[in-house]
Amino acid sequence: MLSQNCCPIHSLSRSLRRHNQTQPMHIQPFQAVYPDTGLISSADHFFSNVKEKFNDYWDSGFFKKLPQEGLYIHRIHSPKRIFTGMVACIDVQDYLDGHVKKHENTLAAAEQEQTQLLLRRSAQVKPVMLTYRKVQAIDDILNHYAAAHPSFLEVHFDEVDEQHQFWEIKEGLIIQQLQALFQEQVADTYIADGHHRTSSAAMLFKRFGKKKADNPFRWLPCAFYPTTELEIHDYNRIVEGLNDLKPTVFMAQLSRVFEIEVLKKPHKPARKHELTMYLDRAWFGLRWRKSVLDTYKNEPVILDVNLLNEQVLKGILGIRNVRTDARVKYLQGPKGLDILKERTLKNEERLAFCLHPVKMEDFLQISDLGGVLPPKSTWFEPRIRSGLLVRQFSVG
Repeated sequence: MLSQNCCPIHSLSRSLRRHNQTQPMHIQPFQAVYPDTGLISSADHFFSNVKEKFNDYWDSGFFKKLPQEGLYIHRIHSPKRIFTGMVACIDVQDYLDGHVKKHENTLAAAEQEQTQLLLRRSAQVKPVMLTYRKVQAIDDILNHYAAAHPSFLEVHFDEVDEQHQFWEIKEGLIIQQLQALFQEQVADTYIADGHHRTSSAAMLFKRFGKKKADNPFRWLPCAFYPTTELEIHDYNRIVEGLNDLKPTVFMAQLSRVFEIEVLKKPHKPARKHELTMYLDRAWFGLRWRKSVLDTYKNEPVILDVNLLNEQVLKGILGIRNVRTDARVKYLQGPKGLDILKERTLKNEERLAFCLHPVKMEDFLQISDLGGVLPPKSTWFEPRIRSGLLVRQFSVG
């Protein structure tokens, strides 16, 4: 079982609970700090250092502040498609009340690091990425506004050929319309990226007094993207060693849980409940046996990553805790199969597993039920960059 890593598969239906959806989501405009792009010669270098160097950049004049509060349309032009969302603050109390749903457990050390950074900078430099079920009226407002107004900030990242644009919504009536739509039609949001930033802000919010009107941590900047504007990619595994098993013995044990075929050429799995594996310089297609899937047929959601952890990594390779065992390495799907193969071949004792991306509805259902996914189960795109829109605060 995976009790140290996630909700065990067999206890998932017992441990997951639906949250009471009685309170609305609250969004709030804020006075954003943004970069002076005329002073930045390399966006890739500058923004990769903002997390640690924001105070130095601010003191040196690399950032400026908008004159008023607003909501902000965020549009990302990638080589494959365009993503449109909105940056606003949420009330941290909504997170504490369960209306901002998480799907990962946080680590104490990472929370501590985020807390130290927040207090040292007195600034939140990267919005938490939240997703929500699509509301057409929100999409219409954002798209119509962007079409009718010029953007105030554009940044191009050469390494990924990605353009980020921002529009400021400062008209009170439009802000009120968006606030009303979130209160009336967005009962819950889901953290796609930023679990530790969210939990650290919530901890500081409670530490500075939840009922204090001037609590600097009450509002948390977030980038809202509807589920239709997010993509979930695969997150793959590179495993060190066969637990002293010979490859033939390992394959024999693997055949008890998978139907196995030798692949003529490498490829990623085409559908849920299929995996591909790279072992001993050969690629294999893996399909869970019906007897394995039948074991979990009463579970609300069956995830391949859970089955892999339980049936193979633990059951065959003896890896009891994927969160802490150094034998398991992770590689996000967009890196591609060539990088996966290259890193696997660095050690003859390594093998790799490719998983099909978690389906959006499975992700939402697990989050709705209060469950968590194993570590490194999802890779969301687009990715939010540090330093594009910043919220400063004062700790009295």
